[in-house]
Amino acid sequence: MKYWKESDNSLKATFTFDDFSQAFGFMTQVAIVAEKQNHHPNWSNVYNKVEFTLSTHDAGDVVTEKDHKLAGSINEIFGKMAVGNRKLKSKA
Repeated sequence: MKYWKESDNSLKATFTFDDFSQAFGFMTQVAIVAEKQNHHPNWSNVYNKVEFTLSTHDAGDVVTEKDHKLAGSINEIFGKMAVGNRKLKSKA
């Protein structure tokens, strides 16, 4: 999956933004989607970077369809923010 790497029974990705406000705005949008999906990420934010580690705790901390679905939703949010903004980047 674009932007994500699977390792140690989790999906991992890092997204970089222009500044803290943009990163926080991204996190806010992800929080709304995660709540709707009832699947909440393990994430961290330092200034303009947001790092995710996704796994399903109820399934024994392994990657499930829930993680892939949330990762896909996160990609969609990031893609919408990145349109017209060449500075945004991501890495797995």
